[in-house]
Amino acid sequence: MSYFNTPAIKYEGPKSKNPFAFKYYNPEETVLGKTMKEQCRFAMSYWHTFTYMGNDPFGGATMYRPWDQTEDSMEKAIARVHAAFEFMEKMQIPFFCFHDADIAPRAATLKETNERLDVIVAVIKEEMARTGIRCLWGTTNAFGDDKFVHGAGTSCNATVFAYAAAQIKKAMEITKELGGENYVFWGGREGYETLLNTDTGLELDNLARLLGMAVEYAKEIGFTGQFLIEPKPKEPTKHQYDFDTAAVLAFLRKFGLQDFFKLNIEANHATLAQHTFQHELNMCRINGVLGSVDANQGDPMLGWDTDQFPTNVYDTTLAMYEILLDGGFTKGGLNFDSKVRRGSFEEEDLFLAYIAGMDTFARGLKVAAALIEDKVFEDFKAKRYASYREGIGKDIVEGNVGFTELEAYALEHGVTKNTSGRQEMLEMILNQYIMES
Repeated sequence: MSYFNTPAIKYEGPKSKNPFAFKYYNPEETVLGKTMKEQCRFAMSYWHTFTYMGNDPFGGATMYRPWDQTEDSMEKAIARVHAAFEFMEKMQIPFFCFHDADIAPRAATLKETNERLDVIVAVIKEEMARTGIRCLWGTTNAFGDDKFVHGAGTSCNATVFAYAAAQIKKAMEITKELGGENYVFWGGREGYETLLNTDTGLELDNLARLLGMAVEYAKEIGFTGQFLIEPKPKEPTKHQYDFDTAAVLAFLRKFGLQDFFKLNIEANHATLAQHTFQHELNMCRINGVLGSVDANQGDPMLGWDTDQFPTNVYDTTLAMYEILLDGGFTKGGLNFDSKVRRGSFEEEDLFLAYIAGMDTFARGLKVAAALIEDKVFEDFKAKRYASYREGIGKDIVEGNVGFTELEAYALEHGVTKNTSGRQEMLEMILNQYIMES
């Protein structure tokens, strides 16, 4: 059964006026020694694409999908699998990402829920074998159910901690069975609303214990995928422990977990933390922890996680610039953690949204590659910091001086004249590359 009337999406080039065609994403085009398909490693988010019904805090569903036209929850889940793989085939998307709760409905008991998951996973494996589409990462939803009202790994209720661990165990097993290349931890409710009732020390210790258990279980079952933590500063909780890259790195280093985890950076989460998308990717890159990316964008006039499809070439250029400087993706990729707007409720809108997002990142990829090949910013930065490659600057970098020696140098030589940072010129050059590359 086919769920979509839309034909397969193909590359037609930037002069095409066909909205159902790629203008910039040409999967087989080579950029810096790899095809666009290899550089971008696009993934479909199962949740926003196939379980989001248009609900928001102020209104109910607006989307009534052809694959949801049954009252039986398991029949609906199976239909969604077939629809999802048809969509990915037509969109030329090579990967998908999932939460356990996306793919199978919850049951009254953990045992029954796990049995339902096994049924759906078998269907997914059949579709993966048929299409060649792969799993980029899996995770568990340990935030949506009412039992997680006070958190999961940071809950004040030890039985909830145990239940969360059981969910993670099963989700890791599923991810391994599906050949997932990563497993993501997003602490949706791992934070607090008020310190008046919160033992932050115990909560952080327990969160570290939970992650340590996951590391040990991965060894036990032979799961070799990369563990990823996804930072987010707020929403749903007032203050979340995984606020941003710096906070996650501090946490990992405090508890000796830094060798086992990298980060999954989401654009909209960066802006909620009052950072740019590039900043968070840069902090990951210079610390060697850039794992994967959730591709979306937020609305600067709204203060919450709007998860819009990315259409800002300026942002995608700077994002791909950091990713390429990091050597490109290995196990990670660009997962569209994005949802169509509530008013975009027709099935064709899913295709149009993904085309827009994929084209925007493809365009950003090519511009970023041109900037790197021409060493536009790297040459400028090399000149700007040239004083650290000779004389007293070289001694500072190599650790050959302390306060006493630096005081003596300053007393004798003073300070040389500063030069302009040329920010406006560099932004002008960036614009030129975006408009002409």
